[in-house]
Amino acid sequence: MQAETDATTDLAALSPAQWAKRLEEIGDEAGYCENLGARHRVFFSDQGPVLLVTFETVAEIRARQPDQLPMGHAIAASRGWSSLTVIADGDTWFRDRAVYGYFDRLVDDAFFEDFDRVVFFGAGMAGYAAAAYAVAAPGATVIALAPQATLEPRIAGWDHRFAHMRRTSFSDRYGYAPDMLEGAGEAFVVFDPLEAMDAMHAALFRRPYVTALPCPTLGPNLAGMLDTLGMIEPMLVAACEGRFSAAAFWRLYRLRRDSVRYLRLLAARTDAAGRPFLTALVARNAAHRLSSPRFRSRLAQLEEVLAVKGITLPPERQR
Repeated sequence: MQAETDATTDLAALSPAQWAKRLEEIGDEAGYCENLGARHRVFFSDQGPVLLVTFETVAEIRARQPDQLPMGHAIAASRGWSSLTVIADGDTWFRDRAVYGYFDRLVDDAFFEDFDRVVFFGAGMAGYAAAAYAVAAPGATVIALAPQATLEPRIAGWDHRFAHMRRTSFSDRYGYAPDMLEGAGEAFVVFDPLEAMDAMHAALFRRPYVTALPCPTLGPNLAGMLDTLGMIEPMLVAACEGRFSAAAFWRLYRLRRDSVRYLRLLAARTDAAGRPFLTALVARNAAHRLSSPRFRSRLAQLEEVLAVKGITLPPERQR
C-alpha cells in the first residue's frame, strides 16, 4: 500500500495521458487496469471477499483530491474490500461493445461467484450502467442515484436532456436497465420526485424487486447533494456490510436537517411556491438550530411581511 500512496501524490499535475498511465501502474499493483475500447477502461483491486462495483467518469475521478483515484477503490481499499471500477471518458452511458464483452467474460469466468457480497453503484448515466450491468452478478445489491432507465427514443423520447445520445443503441445487449435488475438481490433507486425527467425514469424502474427512495428538493444534481450531505460513503459501506435498507437510508437522510445548503434549497422551493409562512419556518429552524446569520436576516424580513398580514409564527417546539 505504501507504493500506491507514493504513486498517487503527484497525480493532480499529470496530463490526461500521464494520468492514465499512472492509473494503469497502480492498477497493475492492486489487480489490473486495462482499456475497454477507445472510451472506457476498467480498474480492479483484488483485496477481499466483498466487491464494490462502481461506474465513474474520468472527469469525476480527476476532480477527486488529492489522490485522483476511483471513489469505489478509495472506499473499498481502506476496508480491505475488493473494487471494480468501470471508467468512461465522457458521456457514453457505458454503451460500448467492448464493455459488453468485458462483462460477458466476467460471467463466463464466474468472476462474481468468488465474492461473498457484491454491490453495484452509480449516479445518473452511471446509475443506468450500475442497473444494466448488474444482470451479470445475480444476487448483487444495486444502488442507483437518479438513473436513466433507457434513452431509447421509442420509450423515453420525452427526455430531451440527452439529444446527442439519440443515435446510440439502448435496445441491444445490456440495454433496458429495469429489466436487467431482475436477478438482483436488492435494488434501490434514489431520485427527486420534483425533477420531472428523473421521476419519469424512476417510474420505469417500478418492479417488485426495486425499492424507490424519493428525496424531494435535492435538485437535478442529486448525487452531488447526497455527497455534500456525507451520505454516499455510509450508504456504500452499509451495503457492502449487508445492512443497507430503506430504513437505513432514511436514517442517513436525516443528515439533511443539518445542511445549510439543503435548507436553502428547501427555502427556495417554498419561496417559489409563494409560501412565506413555510419559508419563515425553514428560516427560523436554520437561524436558531444552526446559528445561520443569513437565515436570521431572512427570518426577520419574513416576520415583517407576515405581521402586515396579521400572521405570527407558532411557538417553537422544545428541543
